[in-house]
Amino acid sequence: MTVKTTAIVLAGGKSRRLGRDKNIEPFDGQPLIVRVLHRLTNVTEDAVVVVNDTNQATDLPIPKAVRTAVDLFIGGGSLGGIYTGLTDAKTQWAFAVACDMPFINISLIQYILSLREGYDMVVPVINSRPEPTHAAYSKTCLPHMERRLRANDLKISGFFDEVRVRYVEQTDIERFDINHLSFFNVNTEGDLKHALQLVSRGH
Repeated sequence: MTVKTTAIVLAGGKSRRLGRDKNIEPFDGQPLIVRVLHRLTNVTEDAVVVVNDTNQATDLPIPKAVRTAVDLFIGGGSLGGIYTGLTDAKTQWAFAVACDMPFINISLIQYILSLREGYDMVVPVINSRPEPTHAAYSKTCLPHMERRLRANDLKISGFFDEVRVRYVEQTDIERFDINHLSFFNVNTEGDLKHALQLVSRGH
């Protein structure tokens, strides 16, 4: 039986290193956040974009079927964004990504989601480090996240020891994404230039 899943896109970052709102940055003929959403909604039944405030929500060029949710913990970083999206999710499970990951891989996401049974979250590991902004979360994580947020302990992996985590090892990831492009973030002008070069090569 297929477990329904909500897509969470974290769009509340300040884009300081890029110097402008990366959500709406033109990318291969569409705003970057729209590219991310289109890929995610191929494998999910629900979608929510997490934003800083209602003004940002109004300005985003997202499809009408996609909800926005305003951060429940202002200044809570990515942990707060995942918490907000997971709280808003209409399904028990959600898959969270950052808005600036243009090369998320549908087959890899499907594989990650296939590993959920018996766990509270599924997180990939690259170079011995977990990738929590490209991971699946169950609502059972919410109380553990909330305790960390109220303590202002914003490291996402801080609550991992309190839940059942299925780690996806690098060798398994590379069956789907040999170059780890799924985890590539557009943070700077250099990143953006490199990403556009990758697109021109068919990625």
